[in-house]
This record gives sequence, structure tokens and C-alpha cells, in this order.
Amino acid sequence: MACSLWPVEIHARNHVLQATSYRLPLAMKKRFLLRLDPKVYDALAKWAADDLRSVNAQIEYLLTKALKEAGRLPREEERRETQGEDV
Repeated sequence: MACSLWPVEIHARNHVLQATSYRLPLAMKKRFLLRLDPKVYDALAKWAADDLRSVNAQIEYLLTKALKEAGRLPREEERRETQGEDV
């Protein structure tokens, strides 16, 4: 799945009430610009499709997993996870 639009912007619009992710409402999500090598993006897109996720959700999943494994997940996220919410 190739994409010719670079850089890729991964963000959530604060004025939209409907969440695109099951984790947090969009108003609570931070938006940012992410520039990726096209090969990295293509690999992420394929992996995301294999896992039935959007590229944005795949990036969030991978970053959350890495933060958790490194012991750097913010306390608020740890509380949500122990209460049964998927982070």
C-alpha cells in the first residue's frame, strides 16, 4: 500500500466529537506531524492492515507498547489499563 503524500500527518481534530480510536475521545488526543521514510510508512501500513488497524492506530499501539516495556508509560495510562480499558 504505497502513499505518495509526504509528510504524513497523524492527528486528531479537537473539534470532532466522534473518536476514531477506542482509547480516548478525539478532544483528548494530541495532534502532531510525523515524517516517515516511504518504506517505513509502507511497512507500517501493511502491518496495520494485517492487524485490522489504521496506520495511526498501529503507531499508537506500537508506541504505547514500547513505553510500557520501557517502564515509561504515564501513570494515568497505567491506571486506565488496570481498570480494564485497553490502552
